[in-house]
Amino acid sequence: MTPLQQRMIEDLQLRGLSERTQDMYVRAVRQLAAHYHKSPDRLTEEELRPYFLYLKNVKHYSRSASPIALCGIKFFYEHTLKRAWTILTFVRPPQEHTLPVILSLEEVRTILQGVRLPRYRACLSTIYACGLRLQEGTHIQIPDIDSARMVVHVRDGKGAKDRYVPLPQRTLVLLRQYWKTHRHPLWLFPAPGRSGLGMATASEPMPRNSVQDALRAALKASGIQKRASVHTLRHSYATHLREAGVNRRIIQQYLGHNSPTTTALYTHLTIKADGIARDALQRLMEELALP
Repeated sequence: MTPLQQRMIEDLQLRGLSERTQDMYVRAVRQLAAHYHKSPDRLTEEELRPYFLYLKNVKHYSRSASPIALCGIKFFYEHTLKRAWTILTFVRPPQEHTLPVILSLEEVRTILQGVRLPRYRACLSTIYACGLRLQEGTHIQIPDIDSARMVVHVRDGKGAKDRYVPLPQRTLVLLRQYWKTHRHPLWLFPAPGRSGLGMATASEPMPRNSVQDALRAALKASGIQKRASVHTLRHSYATHLREAGVNRRIIQQYLGHNSPTTTALYTHLTIKADGIARDALQRLMEELALP
């Protein structure tokens, strides 16, 4: 690691950005330097313009990747190098208003039943049942499961926020059965290691990319012609709750959204109680009924 990269990481830490965001921002600057084959502190403002055009017209960066590249590079030059360049305020990725892919309950059941390995089936089922982001699901720890209150304590979610989400009874049973296969003292979904051995002593949770690969393989085997991802399970969770009559503000709390506008992507405001939300989720998981 170069002193310049170390300084950028320290600046990111001082701003309170998550470890994952730090990694993405540093990668964005590293890719910029690799493109020009020189240290990023030696680049000029004029060289940034063609690079951003390269990302757009040649690399065809997605709606999610473009802001990450821009924000990472902008942070490096504005905060680490203290350069107030006009191009960094001029470049803006285009806003796209697209709707997420939504799976029906039957499609969710089909995909989850098609996940070959039990560890990935248990993780993906929990992600759907609790409306979790991928990293939130893989990083669940044993103390996060509160069986007395039937909730999961989601720690360090997006924006470094904690929240509680309902835990369906069937999901609790599934997790207890799965935990008995490895009995790790901390991680609910420990890294499997080579050939799935050594989970009981793993030092970290299972990698996100392996969970993504498991979902993609099950989706392909199912024959479902939708561009679904692990995050699609979270979108489907919110949509299914809304279709069951759950209040939008309650769904907002479960998803950990800052603004109700984000949750409004799935739902319209209705007047329902939290108890209805829990009952609806309980019924959904009963209908899912994974073997």
